[in-house]
Amino acid sequence: MASFHEHCQDCRRELGEPFEQVHLWLDELFATMGPGHRTERHHQEGAEEVRRKWGDKAAKAAEVHIRKDWWGEFPTKAEVEQWMILH
Repeated sequence: MASFHEHCQDCRRELGEPFEQVHLWLDELFATMGPGHRTERHHQEGAEEVRRKWGDKAAKAAEVHIRKDWWGEFPTKAEVEQWMILH
């Protein structure tokens, strides 16, 4: 899992700005859920929620973050839930 700083750097490089609010929102449940926090927002549906909150470019930032944390994949919520069951 990448750090907050790495996620911000990736977005600055790919999108021209760090999108701190997106990374903080995606990872805010880590403190209470640990790695299981990914089931809540680290998927395509989570990126769509980001789109509703902050717009298209922020949704792309969410996708960059999610792909980094899922080894290049951009899974659906169902795929994340299945992965968590198996691991």
